Amino acid sequence: MSRESAILVRDLVKNYTTYLRKGLFKREKKIVKALKGISFTVNKGEVFGLLGPNGAGKTTTVKILSTLLLPDGGEAKILGYDVVKEAAKVRKVIGVSLTVEKGFFWKLTGRENLIYFGMLYGMGGPFLKRRVEEILDLVGLNQLGATDKLYEEYSLGMKARLSIARALITDPEVLILDEPTLGLDPPSARTLRELLVKIAHEKGKTVLVTTHNMFEAEIMCDRIAIINEGKIIALDTVENLKRSVANNVALEIFAFLPANVPVKSIIETIKGKTGIVSDAFAENGGFRIKLVIPPAESDEITSKVLKILHEYKCSVKKVEVKEPSLEDVFIQLTGKSGF
Repeated sequence: MSRESAILVRDLVKNYTTYLRKGLFKREKKIVKALKGISFTVNKGEVFGLLGPNGAGKTTTVKILSTLLLPDGGEAKILGYDVVKEAAKVRKVIGVSLTVEKGFFWKLTGRENLIYFGMLYGMGGPFLKRRVEEILDLVGLNQLGATDKLYEEYSLGMKARLSIARALITDPEVLILDEPTLGLDPPSARTLRELLVKIAHEKGKTVLVTTHNMFEAEIMCDRIAIINEGKIIALDTVENLKRSVANNVALEIFAFLPANVPVKSIIETIKGKTGIVSDAFAENGGFRIKLVIPPAESDEITSKVLKILHEYKCSVKKVEVKEPSLEDVFIQLTGKSGF
């Protein structure tokens, strides 16, 4: 393990056993391969993103790294400690947040919650009080005047900050966070992203964060591993990942959809007639279609797509050609859209 590596994952495998119903009384055993031998390293002092859709294996990975789940194969080490053989040592050097809302006491204030968790870690006296105030300042709860509010009065954004504060209470070298901005409003999500970058780049901590939000990963992470169906399909900086489709352009078309016509049908038709995977998402009462295409084929494919939309009686409002984003990289690498 490199001296500069905080996390090492090599050939990690995890399987789950589930049962499918076959009739009223019969069930069939099924093995679900959640992780299929993934490998990556996370450097000290960086924000590393594990990016992928729901069910890709992100949460399984962070639970193994947090010593909450045993792998079925491979190895994982944090600061040189094996997460299976040296789990107790690993727990002393990591801070974990797998959800922003669970595990706190609703009738205690934010400060009282942190003092309680600090005492569980063996901290106490003036040192614990100083540490709690430092963390409350760092995550911005002191500035919001929220430290002496009951937890049940907290907004979701405040709860997210307190969850990060709890993970930081022991001053760990490595932070492991699963979807930390999930459900937050845009201002709260932006504040939390800025906090995590500050913790890594100014405080020297290592931050591993999972997300399925392409925009979030693009602006927050130093490097990104894209995981899909239990496999790492790409790992690099955002800039290098985007260069992988640099010779292409991103075609975006904004349109309104008639009632009773599913967007999925349009996406499937576009793929069938152009051979190109596209994605679509709702926007301002309509939807936006995105395709990554070679510049030489731009006019031809644009014409085909517009014809398809016309056949579905869609009202096209805008056609734009842009530089490919990280989301476009993901679609091209996986060959899948969100539908």
